[in-house]
Amino acid sequence: IAGGDAQLVIAGGVESMSRAPFVIAKAETAFGREQKLQDSTLGWRCINPVMQARYGVDSMMQTADNLAREHGIARVCQDAYAWRSQQRTAHAQAQGWLAEEITAVQVNNENITVNEDEHPRPSVTLEQLAKLKPLLGTDSTITAGNASGLNDGACALLLASAAALDKHGLQPLARVISMAAAGVPPRIMGIGPVPAIHKLLAKIGMRLNDFDHIEINEAFAAQVLACTRSLGLTDDAEHVNGNGGAIALGHPLGASGARLVMTAAYALRRQQQSRALVSLCVGVGQGVALAVERSD
Repeated sequence: IAGGDAQLVIAGGVESMSRAPFVIAKAETAFGREQKLQDSTLGWRCINPVMQARYGVDSMMQTADNLAREHGIARVCQDAYAWRSQQRTAHAQAQGWLAEEITAVQVNNENITVNEDEHPRPSVTLEQLAKLKPLLGTDSTITAGNASGLNDGACALLLASAAALDKHGLQPLARVISMAAAGVPPRIMGIGPVPAIHKLLAKIGMRLNDFDHIEINEAFAAQVLACTRSLGLTDDAEHVNGNGGAIALGHPLGASGARLVMTAAYALRRQQQSRALVSLCVGVGQGVALAVERSD
């Protein structure tokens, strides 16, 4: 749209992590007979051995553990953040704030309508989270409780130029100010939002406190805390992921970016706020950030 090649664009994605298949790569050598099954649930599969040699190919859990160690993020802080995510999501659901973002789905041939997220665990306690075993050994702090869920989901946004708004009589939720992307070492991919946000703020001449609402993806509590602390935000900042995040809602990869933007846009309208900042990390070492403002 910015380049003038389109006036209306539907952007978003869909992910079915519950039905993600195992895949078999082609042989790496001529006449090779070795077959390796690879899980495609987290998207990354058939890893290039050159990349493995140059940069390493830490798992998503390992990248979160790397950040926890480098930033000194204790298990108790991660569990506390995860608990707050669950509580904020439960509150948002009870208030009906998430309902306006969701399109109900009728299950074929069954009398079932899915109209709210199934992953949140509002009754979970800090004591229960503390009892969960670490996923990477006894000296790790990453658990199933302070990590996002493997979920199915879809999200779509309609982007339009000013001319298209007038032509079709559309009322926008928000206006895109600008965006930025940045690269980071793959082993700490979760810190990607930090340089992306700094790059974006420099680009538009704004400061972090110019934004009323901030959404940062919650792949892991350690990951989002590494980002918020690096940005000078408190662990429990009320304007950061105010409706909870992926730890409670789940993290269907293809839908997560659009979902964050949608949540931020609805929050601006509901709270009559001005601007929102949205950012997320990207596997293999990237971060993206987007600034939007409410459209009256």
